[in-house]
Amino acid sequence: VQLQASGGGLVQTGGSLRLACAASGRTFRSSVMGWFRQAPGKEREFVAGIRRSGGSTNYADSVKGRFTISRDNAKNTMYLQMNSLKPEDTAVYYCAASSAVVGVPMGWNDYNYWGQGTLVTVSS
Repeated sequence: VQLQASGGGLVQTGGSLRLACAASGRTFRSSVMGWFRQAPGKEREFVAGIRRSGGSTNYADSVKGRFTISRDNAKNTMYLQMNSLKPEDTAVYYCAASSAVVGVPMGWNDYNYWGQGTLVTVSS
């Protein structure tokens, strides 16, 4: 059971990045996949989540309209397209999997499996 996040890097304000999370088959069959982030000195926070069908998503208010989450079940991969990036988006981004049966939870303790994180740095 593994989650592997990638795609982080250094980008200027207003730029874009696309994160990917490759998952093992068992993990990807989890009901919900999500992205969290943690900035230095801050708590881990929910960014976005998506149910297995892709028909239900949830976003943190701070990223609505700028970030888009998607998943390709055939490739066992989840994506986070991040546009109009701001310095406050700088953080380590983690992908996670949840067995939640209803909705898209926003609490980190609702997620059972975690990837290692990928660093996103947005320069001003």
